Parts: sequence; structure tokens; C-alpha cells
Amino acid sequence: MMQAVTVGRVAHLARYPVKSMAGEALAELDLGWTGAHGDRQYAFMRRGNRSRFPWLTAREMPSLVLHRPSYRNPADPRHSPLDVVTPAGECLPLDHSALAASLSEAAGTTVDLIQVGRGIFDSMPVSLTTTAFLAAVDAAHGAPLDPRRFRINIVIQSEASDATWRGEILTFGDREEGARVLVSDAIPRCSMVTVDPDAASRDVSVLRTVAQRFDNNVGSYCATAHPGQIHVGDLVRIHRERPNR
Repeated sequence: MMQAVTVGRVAHLARYPVKSMAGEALAELDLGWTGAHGDRQYAFMRRGNRSRFPWLTAREMPSLVLHRPSYRNPADPRHSPLDVVTPAGECLPLDHSALAASLSEAAGTTVDLIQVGRGIFDSMPVSLTTTAFLAAVDAAHGAPLDPRRFRINIVIQSEASDATWRGEILTFGDREEGARVLVSDAIPRCSMVTVDPDAASRDVSVLRTVAQRFDNNVGSYCATAHPGQIHVGDLVRIHRERPNR
């Protein structure tokens, strides 16, 4: 017999329409087999770069995080045009030549826009953590850190660490056919976490804290176990087999 164990409630949802640019906070997230719809659907890549990681990211160009993309039709990101508010306050279509030219100049190399419907992920398509784990990172660092540094899709209000759920399937909400994710593995962190999401300044001590105190991991990668919607406020449960007595 299966037993549902409530482990928390959804506190925050986000998607990142363009790789390394600012994210969008969401009231609900539409989860498909390949991840959150509209998440990291676009990226700029360095022309002629044949490496395994050709993308232009905030690792080498921190000002990317100051670009704020948004879908004109948020409910249909696959087909919706997308606009970007630049750090200068100008609103441009994502595919506008002036935006590509500005990014190319700042990057010191020509960049081109690419769209990949299933998302452009470094590893797995969904990321998740808990408020308890983020609080532990704050405590270890000795100062509060903006959670946006970690670019997480799902933050769960919970007294547990997401590390304790690896290998488990989480279900969201009370809907019988609600979304479910398999919590898979730890997310190894890079210099992206050093970039302030509002100022684009770097603080290398953030990565030092993560590396020294958390084995360089923050959050968990997840795979979709069942597509569906996730809402802020949804209960989060683990279904485990009840032992026979």
C-alpha cells in the first residue's frame, strides 16, 4: 500500500527564456517531458565555435543577467515572440539585429541567436531546491544570498533539504494527474553563482562558500515523471510504499 508523505509546499517558480539572461517569476509552471515550457528555449552562441559549449553565458559576460526577456504570450512560449529589455532600458524583439550587434560587441565575438524547443540545458531540464537548503547556504556564507543566483525552477518551502529526496518522485498539488518529477542528482555549481542578478557584479566568495561547505553543489536536477502544471502554493508529496505489519 502506498503512503503519501507531505514534504512541503511550492514557494517559488521560475523559467529562463534565454540562457543566462534574467528569469521570469511564475504563478504556475507548465511541465512537459522535456522540462518547463519556454525554459531556456533560446540562447546566443558564438559563431564558428565548435566546442561542446558554444553558448554565450554570464560566466564570461556577466551583463547578460541584466537583460530581461519576456514572452508576449506567456501561455504559449513555443510560438510566442519574445522581447528583451536591455540594461539601457530599450525594449527590442529578441531577434532584432541591434540586440545581436550589442551582445557581439560586448562579447568581443560575433554571436547568433538559436532556438531549441526542448530547451538548452547544461545537463537535466528541471532544477529544484528547498527554502531550508537556501537558508543553510545563507548561514554558511554569513549573509543572505539572492536565490536567483542559482537559477532554480522550483523552490519548495520545506524544513528538509532536497538532497534527502534524491531517488524519490515528488508530486505537486491535489490533482490526480498532476505534475511529478524524479529528483535525480546534485547540481554542481560554476562561476554563474558569483554574478549578482541585479548589478552583474562578481563576488567570488559565493562560489568559495558553495565549494567549501556544500561540496560545490546547490539544488537537485530533476526529470519529468509525469507532465502537468505546478502552481505556487501546491502541496508537495512523496509517495512511498507503506511497510506491512
